[in-house]
Amino acid sequence: MLEEDDLGPADEKLLDMLNEGRVTAPFVADETGYSLQYVRDRLGRLVEHGNARKVYEGLYELESDPREGSNLE
Repeated sequence: MLEEDDLGPADEKLLDMLNEGRVTAPFVADETGYSLQYVRDRLGRLVEHGNARKVYEGLYELESDPREGSNLE
């Protein structure tokens, strides 16, 4: 799991959006202005560390928010 200190501004925005519901990388890129590849990389990092999970090809949801120490499972 990532710690709050490991998060950058893009991670913070992604976590905010994931807290609101499931997202796709193109949607996040459109909403934030970050490049699609950068968003995919950041989502992959959140998945790798167990903070998000891929529920379907290109669709992600929050597992736990490292800013709150919460576990949504």
